Amino acid sequence: MGNLSAVVQQLRKERERAQKEVRRIDAALTALGSLSVIGSKRGRHTISAAARKKISLAQKARWAKQKRTS
Repeated sequence: MGNLSAVVQQLRKERERAQKEVRRIDAALTALGSLSVIGSKRGRHTISAAARKKISLAQKARWAKQKRTS
């Protein structure tokens, strides 16, 4: 049983070390994240080729309708 107790204690120490490392990484990401917000693509979405074609055809139809009425 003494061996098992030592293993559990070692695992707890390893968990604490890992948690400290994760906190350091989180702090670094937070610091870097606040710097990179300016150049990020936040809010942009990729549009599929089919969606682009549908939008294009709809716009061409609006232009044709406007041209017919004027």
